[in-house]
Amino acid sequence: MEHLTFYLPMDRSKLCGCKGVRTCFVCEKEFNLTPTVNPESLKKLSNASYCSYCNLLWSGWNAYEYKNHPNHTGTSYYLDGIFIEHEFITEEEETMLIKNLDAMPWDVSQSGRRKQNFGPKCNFKKRRLSMGNFNGFPLSTKFVQDRFDQIPIMKNYFTIEQCSLEYRPEIGASIDPHVDDCWIWGERIITLSLQSDTVLTLTPHNIKYSNQYNIDYIPNVECLPIPVNNVNYPIDVVRILMPRRSLLVLYGTPRYLWEHCILREDIHERRLCIAYREFTPPYLKGGEKYTESCDILQKAKCFW
Repeated sequence: MEHLTFYLPMDRSKLCGCKGVRTCFVCEKEFNLTPTVNPESLKKLSNASYCSYCNLLWSGWNAYEYKNHPNHTGTSYYLDGIFIEHEFITEEEETMLIKNLDAMPWDVSQSGRRKQNFGPKCNFKKRRLSMGNFNGFPLSTKFVQDRFDQIPIMKNYFTIEQCSLEYRPEIGASIDPHVDDCWIWGERIITLSLQSDTVLTLTPHNIKYSNQYNIDYIPNVECLPIPVNNVNYPIDVVRILMPRRSLLVLYGTPRYLWEHCILREDIHERRLCIAYREFTPPYLKGGEKYTESCDILQKAKCFW
């Protein structure tokens, strides 16, 4: 299998949009590929699920453990850096939001997804930032950003990138384990879930090569990867249920020291989400890179 993969075209955009090791049902069937993530191997590890009501992890794979609150059983663990606001938007707002998103074009993306991206152009390898074709955000989504101020942990959050993502089970949509880039994207990683529930799965970030994900830009010293390349934590896999209409905030240790992914088996019906990103401090007002980002910050105030 490894020999076959080596000779495959790395960019399968004309077929399905997958690149490198990422796959979906389409290219797996065409090239006899195997997905890079094996959920069964994760289930054999020490795992726990997050309860958003008591802010604790409870041993076990079942991400719906929060429904047992307050009558949890088993062992609990604490992991700071996870916040969920249930019912962040109403059913009526969700319906209208989905309708407006679907009225705009979708672009093909990797791992069987489709996307709508609104934000500046970022070259993560060369660490270069430019306006690109960024022209602000859809007016129909403005109320979501306006509501961020209601959550204390979102204080002073200023959206720079807004990305709509679609997951469909019939295509085998998923997203491989990764850490969001640390050079340009700030500490708070935001996801609004729409149309169906799904699960975010966290696994320790075992560094594969020097400065993977631009981790040398991590501003929080407490979250710098430790020499043994893992989180030195009693749990190997963290399962976080993201109910529809909920807002998830990852920050601190879960944002930097754990990779996050969405497993194919956790997509049971069409699921949409809107992901939000903020700049790192150097690109905000007063930062040493502000001259490179000031025009982008102004454009991010626009809604059309």
